[in-house]
Amino acid sequence: MDGALSVVLLGLLLGVQHATDPDHVAAVATIVSRRPRFSSGALIGAFWGIGHTLTIVGVGGAIILLNLTISHTVGLSLELAVAVMLVLLGSLRLVWTFKGRDHVRPEHLQAAHDHAAGPAFHSHPHAHDGVTHSHPHLHPSRRMLDALQSVGAPQVLRSVGIGIVHGLAGSAAVALLVLSTIKNPYWATAYLLVFGAGTILGMMAITAAMTVPFTLTARRFAWLNRSLAFGTGAVSLCLGVFLIYQIGFVERLFTG
Repeated sequence: MDGALSVVLLGLLLGVQHATDPDHVAAVATIVSRRPRFSSGALIGAFWGIGHTLTIVGVGGAIILLNLTISHTVGLSLELAVAVMLVLLGSLRLVWTFKGRDHVRPEHLQAAHDHAAGPAFHSHPHAHDGVTHSHPHLHPSRRMLDALQSVGAPQVLRSVGIGIVHGLAGSAAVALLVLSTIKNPYWATAYLLVFGAGTILGMMAITAAMTVPFTLTARRFAWLNRSLAFGTGAVSLCLGVFLIYQIGFVERLFTG
């Protein structure tokens, strides 16, 4: 029983710690900067964690139960995919900041305006921050809107997808750790599940906390809010470029 409790606690603590990895924080920061609400940040972190856990459990479970191995080159290639994604997320965040493009405000999604007989996906002009433009967007059903109105279905899928990519990069190391410490495959699988739960909890806490400065500056200090958004994009871009160099040349994925 003591051994089982140790497995659970180890998985939970390492999962929470894993959520604080710089590449994870940089990726979700580019998303959170567009959703400056505490509840939105928590949901984004939860969906990121779900995507991450799906990969960890799937790939890690296959390694444990089927005795699969992942070569060093494959592991580096998966980490490279994360670095490229950070560059892409950072670049898009910078472009959106310079263009003044941002998410459709929740009050607009909740407003009862006419869709005529057309589909719920539509676009019409409106003004905010002194600029008149349009946002193509989707009006979900009222039931789904009540649950996801602060995030939106496209953002849910984006968060899950980013979590899946990050899970691919970390699944080999996590599974090898399990194999080296837990001989029973059932307890090893349980460890992966608890590790995933810890990652979800950790990322929820991190992303919720990250929304605070954006929430405080959204209305009264628009220039500071835009600067924070620019900063998240710049950090993600720079970290991605650094990781590409580190993986490709220092660890010799490109030259080895």
